[in-house]
Amino acid sequence: MTATVVHHAQSLSNTYGVCVLLMRVMLGGMIAAHGLNKFFGGGKIAGTAAWFDSMGMRPGKLNALMAATTEVGAGILLIIGLLTPLACAALVSLMVVAIITVHYKNGFFVFNPGQGIEYCLVVAVMAIALGGLGGGKFSIDHVAKIWTLRPSIGLAVAAVVGIGGALLQLATFYRPSKAAS
Repeated sequence: MTATVVHHAQSLSNTYGVCVLLMRVMLGGMIAAHGLNKFFGGGKIAGTAAWFDSMGMRPGKLNALMAATTEVGAGILLIIGLLTPLACAALVSLMVVAIITVHYKNGFFVFNPGQGIEYCLVVAVMAIALGGLGGGKFSIDHVAKIWTLRPSIGLAVAAVVGIGGALLQLATFYRPSKAAS
């Protein structure tokens, strides 16, 4: 009986670890790709800066560089599972800024003209949940015992630091034109 219980517990631990790994790699890869696109795709930083200026995130170039760097950095940290709740907080912050500056006025659904908040909201909530789950068994956090705090602390860090960081960035840089607001 004891061997069966131990085997079941190990199986659950491995399955949980794989599930968290899948979440980390998906969210991390997705956000890193967004950052790399800001650096190297389409209009590059200059085009992203012009877009940021047009939505009221001024100065556009500084905000474009901060967004791209945060996306790539948070993405890499999530993929490797290092400082996972902090990487999740960065992702939450990015999504909250995107919701407020671009998507909120377009409603809920992503298929609405101008895209609604649906996608960004799902990504933010998943990042908060992942912050609570932590890096999992297959992460640098676990192997090196870097993030060993309780799940509730990881959840709070992802939510509070993420939302707080977004509000701080908006208070500092968001200056929409009268016509845009």
